Amino acid sequence: MARATVIGSGPNGLVAAVSLARAGYRVEVLEGADTIGGGVRTLPGPLPGFVSDVCSAVHPAALGSPFFRAFGLAERVDWITPEISYAHPLDDGRAAIAWRDVERTARELGADERAWLALARPLADGIDGVVDFTGNELLRMPRHPVTAARYALRMLEQGTPFARWTLRTQEGAALLAGVMAHANSRMPSLSAAAAGLLLVAHGHAGGWMYPRGGAQRIADALVADLEAHGGTVRSGERIRDLSALGWGDPARGDLLVLNTSPRLALTLPDVPAGYARAVRDYRYGAAAAKVDFALDGPVPWSNPMVAQSPTVHVGGTRDEVWASENAVARGTVSERPYVLAVQPSVLDDTRAPAGKAVLWTYIHVPPGSELDATELVTRQVERFAPGFRDLVLASHAVPASAREMLNASEIGGDVFGGAFTMAQAVKRPAISTAPWRTPMRGVYLASAATPPGPGVNGMAGWHAARTALRDAGLPDALDDLF
Repeated sequence: MARATVIGSGPNGLVAAVSLARAGYRVEVLEGADTIGGGVRTLPGPLPGFVSDVCSAVHPAALGSPFFRAFGLAERVDWITPEISYAHPLDDGRAAIAWRDVERTARELGADERAWLALARPLADGIDGVVDFTGNELLRMPRHPVTAARYALRMLEQGTPFARWTLRTQEGAALLAGVMAHANSRMPSLSAAAAGLLLVAHGHAGGWMYPRGGAQRIADALVADLEAHGGTVRSGERIRDLSALGWGDPARGDLLVLNTSPRLALTLPDVPAGYARAVRDYRYGAAAAKVDFALDGPVPWSNPMVAQSPTVHVGGTRDEVWASENAVARGTVSERPYVLAVQPSVLDDTRAPAGKAVLWTYIHVPPGSELDATELVTRQVERFAPGFRDLVLASHAVPASAREMLNASEIGGDVFGGAFTMAQAVKRPAISTAPWRTPMRGVYLASAATPPGPGVNGMAGWHAARTALRDAGLPDALDDLF
């Protein structure tokens, strides 16, 4: 039986492992950390009884992923799907609310009702086409060309200064800016628009769901399936040099799948010069500085509707959000940063003791930043939730400079596996019709450094596994398995 060794147990690595195990390979996953899951790990929070996610907490793209739909993730994990996908507080107790119901969202935006419907409803109605277009490498003909064209035209509109003329109210403009700022890039930009429009579509289609008990449930479901098909996972096995790994014999059909930074591939012997140059030229982007809070009660948002939303974009007006993200692009941090906040205990009583609450937050910072973001986050949340500071029982900060120790793929604290730019949407990490395949025989990449890039959708792992099976002459090996 041919072997497949997978380095890294993030969701893409585990998806590749599950796929190859089901196709008949003897699979072993090696994880450098003491716990499995990579970006979907869940660990104890700042105090006993509080539970925090290490990286991603809410997963808009998970259940819309073609792989996870075929895998049956919706049935394997207990999902919470809020009525409110995300909220954006403003000064004076105002807020913009993105309901799953696109009509309600638009109606509450007043003068921006028609503009929001024109922007969001076609993408939500065509979510399968949007996922197909964004969930694969771009050098292919989309299966839903009309939806793809509509998405691309909106991306061109919202990725340029023309975005100022689409939504005119403070609420509508802020609501869209907050979701586009997930891209951690200059604003406005095509990359921010691409990410934001995908998230808007998911918000009004399936919603912004998250697993009860924490993101770890996703990794646990994948590992259970892997083990059921004979695979194994070993944690605490950090691999820094592949030349000494002894992963098998590619001539015999053995595979090496890297759910890591592409840089690790350069430790293999006989890497072609052109590929090595592409990997060295591959850029990593701005980073994340994270703060977890254990609270004595729910966040006291001035607007009560914000208290109902697990995901909150804390950043003020569109101009403030843009200024914050552009400051990071210039290598600085705004005194009023954009804060991505998640309050999972709003709907999940497993995340904090009774009557208490947990708050997951991060801000964008320059790569390698040593900034402890606790005070910046506290001040910004307090601005929209007076009394927040008094509820803090404990907090735990992870600066960008420390993230690489938690997850070796997060170079400089970049949680996206590489700068999220339009150029690197095509060159990720090299220009190819099958970027998951490396020039080294039997070696494949399955991480966010390959298409479709960041997000918990498992598609990079699925594409890597399918590419490996095609190369092995087994293109149909998984057709009856999912």
